[in-house]
Amino acid sequence: MATSAAAVKEDPATTFAKDQLKAIIERIERLEEEKKTISDDIRDVYCRGQGQRLRRQGAAHHRAPAQAGRQ
Repeated sequence: MATSAAAVKEDPATTFAKDQLKAIIERIERLEEEKKTISDDIRDVYCRGQGQRLRRQGAAHHRAPAQAGRQ
C-alpha cells in the first residue's frame, strides 16, 4: 500500500514544535532588524555629538582672542 506525501498526517506534537520553532526564528529575525536600527541610531547620535563638539570648540577658539582683548 503506497501512501502519498499529501495523505501522510503529521503528529500534532510535531506540528506544534514546528510552529514554535518558526515563531522563535521570526522573533529573532525581527529583533536582529531592531538591533541594526538601534545601532544605526546610536551611530547617528555619536556623529551629531562630534559635530556639535567641533562647532563649539571652533566657536570657542574663534571667540577666545576677542574676549581676551576686552579684559
